[in-house]
Amino acid sequence: MKPTLSVFLAILNVMTTAFASGAAQKPVTPSNWHIAKGARMITSWGRLVTPENAHREYPRPQLTRNEWLNLNGLWQYAPAEAGEKPPAGRELGGRILVPFPIESALSGVMKSAERLWYRRTFDLPEAWRGKRVILHFGAVDWEASVDVNGTPAGTHRGGYDPFEFDITDQLTRGKTQELIVGVFDPSDGGDQPRGKQVRAPGGIWYTSTTGIWQTVWLEPVPETHITDLVITPDPGKSSVGVTVHIAGENNAGEIVHVTVSSGGKTAGTGSGNPGAPITVAFPDARLWSPSDPFLYDIHVSLERGGKAVDAAGSYFGMRSVSIGKDTRGITRILLNGSFVMQVGPLDQGFWPDGLYTAPSDEAMKNDIVMMKKLGFNMARKHVKVEPDRWYYWADRLGLIVWQDMPSGNNKTPEGKKEFEAELARLVATHVNHPSIIMWVVFNEGWGEFDTERLAAWVKNADPTRLVNDASGWDDTSTGDVHDIHSYPKPKAPGAEQARAIVLGEFGGLGLAIPGHTWRKEHWGYQGMGNRVELTSKYETFMRTVYALKDDPGLSAAVYTQITDVEVECNGLMTYDRSVVKPEEARVAEVNQGDFRMVPPPPTVYVIVPTSELNGQEWRYTFEKPPAGWFAPDFDFSDWKTGPGGFGTAGTPSAVVRTEWKTPDIWIRRDVSIPKGELTGLNVRIHHDEDAEFYINGSPAGTYAGYSTEYEDIPLTIEAEQLLKPGRNTFAIHCRQTKGGQYIDLGLEELTPASGNPGH
Repeated sequence: MKPTLSVFLAILNVMTTAFASGAAQKPVTPSNWHIAKGARMITSWGRLVTPENAHREYPRPQLTRNEWLNLNGLWQYAPAEAGEKPPAGRELGGRILVPFPIESALSGVMKSAERLWYRRTFDLPEAWRGKRVILHFGAVDWEASVDVNGTPAGTHRGGYDPFEFDITDQLTRGKTQELIVGVFDPSDGGDQPRGKQVRAPGGIWYTSTTGIWQTVWLEPVPETHITDLVITPDPGKSSVGVTVHIAGENNAGEIVHVTVSSGGKTAGTGSGNPGAPITVAFPDARLWSPSDPFLYDIHVSLERGGKAVDAAGSYFGMRSVSIGKDTRGITRILLNGSFVMQVGPLDQGFWPDGLYTAPSDEAMKNDIVMMKKLGFNMARKHVKVEPDRWYYWADRLGLIVWQDMPSGNNKTPEGKKEFEAELARLVATHVNHPSIIMWVVFNEGWGEFDTERLAAWVKNADPTRLVNDASGWDDTSTGDVHDIHSYPKPKAPGAEQARAIVLGEFGGLGLAIPGHTWRKEHWGYQGMGNRVELTSKYETFMRTVYALKDDPGLSAAVYTQITDVEVECNGLMTYDRSVVKPEEARVAEVNQGDFRMVPPPPTVYVIVPTSELNGQEWRYTFEKPPAGWFAPDFDFSDWKTGPGGFGTAGTPSAVVRTEWKTPDIWIRRDVSIPKGELTGLNVRIHHDEDAEFYINGSPAGTYAGYSTEYEDIPLTIEAEQLLKPGRNTFAIHCRQTKGGQYIDLGLEELTPASGNPGH
């Protein structure tokens, strides 16, 4: 069954009429407005924001009309209490810039809130007399109650989907109109879908968004008018199906005419009844792809008795996506019948100055431009839904999109019901975008329930796209792909016959750029020392990705992530988008599998093996030893003997052969170092948490925090000089405070691929 679109689907139409510019409004005087004091970070686009230019573009690019009125700008606001009546006819003391959430700097407020009132007035153009007037909201997080001229217009729940109310009967002729919006958002205190929003941000959790965070606007329509379009391209038949939904009284006997054009020239036409598919065929259809994001225009006319009643514009991309075999018989994701390796970043859609709301349309576009510039052809939109214009830019610029459903805890029957309702609206309101090729129902087991049923429902609702039942963690063997997460190094699941295999998250290489961090504290899955090291490690990871493409047959890989987000500094760009951390040209080359200009990885020679493959014997103790315990001549005869690694079961990527579950462990081992010059040495270590490493009684390295798998870390020149041919003593102290725990260490020599080992 095909989903029914909401009224918010259409093509780009940047009208420069008085209505679009807001000339007919009566906004609050902006003379004293400014970006909130104490803002941590402002983007270059954010510095240009004013009440007069805040998101003035036509907000619904897949269903366009010429007349509309933008209500963005300065509104009045005030805190609210549960059960409080709307403040009709009453001036509110605060000023907030819509559509930026109250917690953001660009709102001018930058305060948290759970309940609040919005209020503004507006005048209607005289030309709209006799038409129905629709009030549109791009998105309000989470519950919105709307009153017009003191009369309720309606209530909506759902923080990510557009909604509208017909307010015609509540308008007062010849007078200024009053609009009041009451908002309630419990954030992580509720059970509704909320993505990464929390009231106390930190780590992978970010500042919450409350209230209006997308464009608010008015639109005049005739009594009987077009509400939705469902556009279904069929490349195999070089045709497109268009279903036009209408609303209004006396909607009997209407005829719909559909015209498909390209560059102003008609490609094909078709006619039919509202609510039924209308097929428009045209020969030699040009396909949409990341390398050629070609879009066709659509004009829809609604007629009754030969007279035009309503008209709207739209667009589409001619493309198909499926699961099938490549020329080698490997199960792949196929775009237009052919395998295209998909490489893209995780994109969380947060901004330092606007939070959920980008500072401008140009800023949203720039994110996609940068992804393309870095050689990506795909992005995973992570547990957030963007304004419709973000997807328009993905359609137009050629970026494949995996669209996540925003996660919720789903702990209550009401929470699960709300999750399903918002999932249905996500699919319905975005079904026409050619860029979206896959729906991701759950992420890493968060709030996961009835996975098989929900994956099947989404597939039935939209059979034109792929379904990812759960990205990472719990695989239910359903959906179109088997998706795993691996940090930091890329891995792949085993090949399957019915499903493609994908890597939904990997990487997380952290590098903080001074002057471009959210706060002093920051983190990444694996810290990098500088731009050169980050670029080199990224190249190494992408070599692995493309090796996994060939064997076992990886179809896609998603790198974490495109930008830093608050204290999470593992982005390829800083949070303010002003610095690209690695070398752009090299990243673009390796993202597309071009390693000609990239040196091959060095050859690795194991000097001292870890316990990954075979348990290496260590002496160990859980009791704090006397001072000098790391010296070669220290008497450790009362220590126990056991094979590495040491830790607890369930610690990620740990190979536990000797259990360690106390806060501290001290281990020693005598190792043999071969004769000859040793250079380019790496410590291969997996530590959880802090570890101190000694060679022959002297400090050789400290490793703070924890790792999630074995890592190769260069040994300093000073530490290399502690080594000597023959017998050497390795000693390690590791401590643990919470979660998993593990310690193991070895030593490797890295030499250029064309070189010879130094021994």
